[in-house]
Amino acid sequence: MSETVASAGSTVARRQLGRELSILRKSLVPAISQVKASREMGWSQAKLHRLEAGKPEVTILRRDIRDLCEMYGASSARAAKLMAIYEQTQLAGPWASRYGEIPDWFQLYVELEQAASGLREYHTELITGVFQIREYATELVRLDLEGRNTDATADVIAERVEIRLKRSELLTRELPAAPTFDIVLNEAIIRRPVGGPHVMARQLRHLAEVSELPNVTLRIVPFSAGLHRAALAAGAFVILDFAANEEPTTVYSEGLTGAAYLDQDNETAAYIWAFDGLTKSSLDASASRDLVITASKEYER
Repeated sequence: MSETVASAGSTVARRQLGRELSILRKSLVPAISQVKASREMGWSQAKLHRLEAGKPEVTILRRDIRDLCEMYGASSARAAKLMAIYEQTQLAGPWASRYGEIPDWFQLYVELEQAASGLREYHTELITGVFQIREYATELVRLDLEGRNTDATADVIAERVEIRLKRSELLTRELPAAPTFDIVLNEAIIRRPVGGPHVMARQLRHLAEVSELPNVTLRIVPFSAGLHRAALAAGAFVILDFAANEEPTTVYSEGLTGAAYLDQDNETAAYIWAFDGLTKSSLDASASRDLVITASKEYER
């Protein structure tokens, strides 16, 4: 088989390949340093570092993976697994054609969201993207583009909205099985109108309907719960969980100009603690749905 230059490929597969190679290198007795391994490969240390970090700006060929497996003494089964992961890095993900419309720092989240087995989310200001209806999403996209002084033409807004709506396919995906969504929303989200009362009424009715899906749990932190220390410390965040031996649990926290991706045990543990605390401050699923429905009716008056 002829060698091909690596494409941008799947972000998740690149991360997995790099992590597996790093584990294999460090598991040797004695471990091989990045400096020695890169010298043996005829590479700069920076290239090996980028490979192990799953960065896109590095060209790796099939023979490179074979040579690394041989250097690290990988068993035939492990070498086959690594080669299979490498092949996945050559396949453009389902969102590749839309990346021109997605900020660079959000592209990784889109792929991680698609690969996750479960998402635990806490939101303080807005309904999470996969639960948004067209009108609600349109208003958010318009405000975002105008705030960034970007040309907010009808075509540009429509393209961004379609991307948001496409993500909602995750809710009912059959193959692979749809992830679970454990969502906690601050009550302020359902009280603050976005797009006007009519839009909010429709959005909240949709939110109540989605909350009845078997893979969705929705809870509201009511104003009466007061302020939990976790909310003060963490703000909005998403905890992404993955099937065993795929990705480590990762926390995503978004800002105006970028996002943080945290996957160290001490980092994720802090956010898991925060989410558990916020969950305890929330109404149960039934009472939360009732509150959302009541709020939707208030907007209809």
